[in-house]
This record gives sequence, C-alpha cells and structure tokens, in this order.
Amino acid sequence: MQIWVDADACPGPIKEILFRSADRRSVMVTLVANHAMRVPRSANVQLLQVEQGFDVADRFIAQRVEQGDLVITADIPLAADVVAGGGVALNPRGMLYNRENIRQHLARRDFMEELRSTGQITGGPATLSRSDVQDFANSLDRYLTQVLKTD
Repeated sequence: MQIWVDADACPGPIKEILFRSADRRSVMVTLVANHAMRVPRSANVQLLQVEQGFDVADRFIAQRVEQGDLVITADIPLAADVVAGGGVALNPRGMLYNRENIRQHLARRDFMEELRSTGQITGGPATLSRSDVQDFANSLDRYLTQVLKTD
C-alpha cells in the first residue's frame, strides 16, 4: 500500500499529517507536484516533480496507482480515475471516495461546474478549517487502521 498525494494543491496542514503518518505507520507517502517543495528527510516520504502543465501530476498519479493505494486529492475527476484503477481517494476535508460514492460526487462536481460557467455561482470551496483538518486526520487514521490490519 502506498499513499500518493496530489501535492500542488494539498494544504500544508494536510501534508504535515501525512508526514507524521508515514513515519508512525511505516507507509510510503509520495508527493507528486509540478514544482519543488520541502519534504522532511524520511525513508517513508518522497517528492516526485513532474513537468509543468494542466493535469500532468494527476495523470502521473492515475497511471501509477495500484489496487489498495490511497490518493490524497481534492480533484474529483482524479479521484474517479483512482477508484477506476482499484484505489481509494481521500480529500483534504476527510471525504473518502470509493466505488460506492464516486459517481454521485462526479455528478455533483459537474453540476456545480455548469452553474459556475453560467455565472450562477462564483467562487470555490470554503477555506480549510480546523474541523476539516481534524476530519481528514480521523478519516486517514481509520482508513490506515483498517487497511494495515488486513495486511
């Protein structure tokens, strides 16, 4: 099992939780980004820098995800690709995407995109709150406990 991180848009507090979990649980965390970023020195954390471009990091992750891998992303189309490839995705607010719920989330995302394109809705999601970060930490811990118990 590996954790892949869509790191360009991943909030700092979420990365910090992932770094601690990588060492505590001995799970490999791979951050994929278009630009350099600081990561702690750890045998369980690595940064892979991909070339610049729209969705380059997303495609990189989607092509490499394996069954049982976890991908951290707020990008619902990437989450759908991950689920189709046998993985599971977790967004920075603690929502776990899997085969049972990904179609519903994609439909909602497409509907909101349509409303934004017509000007009926402006802006994006609310700023990440402390409770969002806590929800993420709890979801990650539950998932890792479940998966690592079965390994």
